[in-house]
Parts: sequence; structure tokens; C-alpha cells
Amino acid sequence: MATTSPAADAAPKPAKSKKLLIIGAVVVLLLVIAGSAAAWVISSRHAADEEGQDSGAKSSASAAAPIFLPLENMVVNLADPGGERFVQVGITLELRDAKTAEAVKQYMPSIRSGILMLMSQRNSDELLMREGKEKLAIDIAREVGRPLGFTPAKASAARTDDEEDDEDGTARKRRKDARNPVRQVHFSGFIIQ
Repeated sequence: MATTSPAADAAPKPAKSKKLLIIGAVVVLLLVIAGSAAAWVISSRHAADEEGQDSGAKSSASAAAPIFLPLENMVVNLADPGGERFVQVGITLELRDAKTAEAVKQYMPSIRSGILMLMSQRNSDELLMREGKEKLAIDIAREVGRPLGFTPAKASAARTDDEEDDEDGTARKRRKDARNPVRQVHFSGFIIQ
């Protein structure tokens, strides 16, 4: 039997304890890093949720869901020479709220008359172009807003800061007037004959 010396027994034990100490330190370090990352993710999600709820509440309060009000189809003779052309138009109004929709319904005879007068001043060449339809939609929005108390600002000859040049160099209005209770005019049908 061989006897081991006390110096030989002491040498292997410190090597094993050093390895265990290093492994333990690495595991603790990884746990600290993982815990910090988890805490950061949770806190950033919580902050994003709070910001989302705050901005969502503000945006929903300031910009409520629009109300769509379809109008009966209208058939109008156009201002073409000879008076043989006409247009059949389906219009849906995008309104700010239900209160505005009720007011529009109350003034519907006046509004329909105004829209018919607007369309009867157009000619087929103008309405066949996209720009003509867009201009008609803007004019209809103004016409619907008049009985509701909306009076549009007079168009000045000078360009305003909310106009930009199109590709063809013409100036077009980019923003809508926030005071008008009619957000947009949508055409659900547009037939020219």
C-alpha cells in the first residue's frame, strides 16, 4: 500500500475548489445579467403600454371614429354644349360625429340642392379628369358645411404654406380645414354619359 503524503493531497483539492468557484461566479454573473435584461424588458413594455394608453386615449378623444352618411344617387345635366351629357353620382359623406350627421339630415333638402347646382356647372371634360373630381369633392364638402355654420376662408391669389406643387407644377391644397365638420367626400359611383 502506498501512502500519500500530505503535500500531495493538498495540491488537487485547491484546483477543484478554484474550478467550482469560477463556475459558480460565472453562473451568478449570468443570472444577474438575465435578471437585469428581464427587468429592463418588463419596464420598457410597461412604459410603452402606459404611453400607448395615454396617447391612445388622447387620439381617440380628439379624433373620434368618423360617421359615414350615404346620400341618394343624383343625376344632373352637365354644362356641356348642347346639354346632352349628364352625370350620375353616388356620394358618401365622412362626417366628424353623429351630431353632425343629424344636422346634415336636418338640412338635407338644402344640401342636395346646393350639390346639384355645383355639379350642373361642371362639364364632362372636367369631371372625366381626377383633378376635376377632387375639386368637386372639395366644393361639395364646403357646400355641405355651409348650412352647418362652416364658412370657408376666401381663397387668396397668393399660395399658402399648406400648398405644394404636384409633378405637373400645379399647386394643390394638401391639408383639410379642421373646422369643417365634413372630413371628406367619397364617390361611391360616378357615371358620365
